[in-house]
Amino acid sequence: MSDHAHWVGTWTAPPAPAEGVAFSNHTLRMMPRVSIGGRRLRVRISNAHGTRPLAIGAAWVGLRGEGPALVPESNRRLTFGGERSATIAAGALVVSDPVELEVPPLADVAVSVHLPGDLPVSFGITGRYARQTNYVSPPGNFAAEEAMPVGRLTDDWYFVCGIDVVASSETGAIAAVGDSLTDANISTHDGHHSWPSQLARRLLARAHGRAMAVMNQGLGGNRILHDIRGDSGLRRFDRDVLAQPGVTHTVIMLGTNDLRNRNGKPEEEVTAPQMIAGLKQFAVRGQARGIKVIGGTLTPFENETFLPGAWNPKRETVRQAVNEWLRQTDVFDAIVDFDRALRDPDHPTRMLPIYDCGDHLHPSDRGYRAMGDAIDLSLFD
Repeated sequence: MSDHAHWVGTWTAPPAPAEGVAFSNHTLRMMPRVSIGGRRLRVRISNAHGTRPLAIGAAWVGLRGEGPALVPESNRRLTFGGERSATIAAGALVVSDPVELEVPPLADVAVSVHLPGDLPVSFGITGRYARQTNYVSPPGNFAAEEAMPVGRLTDDWYFVCGIDVVASSETGAIAAVGDSLTDANISTHDGHHSWPSQLARRLLARAHGRAMAVMNQGLGGNRILHDIRGDSGLRRFDRDVLAQPGVTHTVIMLGTNDLRNRNGKPEEEVTAPQMIAGLKQFAVRGQARGIKVIGGTLTPFENETFLPGAWNPKRETVRQAVNEWLRQTDVFDAIVDFDRALRDPDHPTRMLPIYDCGDHLHPSDRGYRAMGDAIDLSLFD
C-alpha cells in the first residue's frame, strides 16, 4: 500500500449476542451495503460472543446480483494469512487478506461464510438485527457458488462485522454510535432508511468536500451506562469506534434506552448528571485519539407504545436536561439536534406525526431521512 492510501471501514455491524439461533454445516450469505467504494477490500469476521473457537471452513466475497445470486465472475475467495480456512478464538475476530474487487459506492456486497461445525444455541452466536434480507443455505459448503441454494431467510447479520476498503489518505470515516434509532430496526425492510445511510448518500452526492465513509454502529436497545443485549456504549466504544479503520469522526446518539430502563431495575434508573458524565467520557476518549466527537440530542418519545409505560414526566425532565446540556456544552466538537429535527413544534415532547412510525418512539422512514438531513456536512471537512 502506498503512503497516499490507507484502510477505511466502509460498512460495519457491531457484534452482539444473537438469541435462539443455531447452525450446523451451513453457509451464510450476508448482503451488506457499503458506503464508499474501492478496488481492494478485506472482510472482518467476529466471534465476540462465542463460548469456544469458531471454525470458518471457507469464505468468499463478491457483488450481489439478484436475491442470493452474485454478479457473474465477481466472487473472490477470502484467505486468512494465506490459508483458505480459519479458526477464531472465543471473543476474538479475524481480518481477511486483501482481495482485488471493484466495488462501487453504495453497492451491495455478498459475503459468504461456510460454518463446517455444529454451533448450537449454547455456542453463543454473534449477530445483530439487519432489517434486510440475508440467506442461510441447506447443509453444505456453497460459499463459492454464484447462485447459492437457500434453506431459509434471515434478517440478521451473523459473524460478519466489517468491510474495509483501501482509500486515499485524505478519506475519512464516521462511526455512528446509537441504539435502534440509529440502527433503524423499525423501518421498511431492505430499504436502507437509517440516518447513517442517508448521511452516506448525502456525502457521496455533494459536489465538493472530503470523501467520507459511514459505519453504522447502531445496536437496538443499547444504552450509555448499562449492558442490555450486548455491551453498553461505554464498554463497546473502544471496539466500535476507536479500533475502526480510518475513523476520523463519531456521532454519538445514545441515552433513550437509559431513560426507558428496559430492564426495569430500580438501580438502573438514571439521572441527568449520570448520563452527562457518560457522554463526557465518549468525548474525552475519542478526542484523545484525534477523533472529532459529535453529540446527538435525544428525540421525543412521549406515550410510546413499543414499551408501554416507559415514558413518564420524570424521565422526560431528564431527557430535556440532557438535551439542554448538549446544546450548551463545549465538551463535544459539535452537536446534531435530532430532537429539533423530529419534534412537533406544538407538542415538543412528541414526534411530528409525519416523522413517527406509529409507536411514538421510532421514526418513520421519512423521519430517519430527516435525521440524516439534519447533519451539517461541513462538520466533516
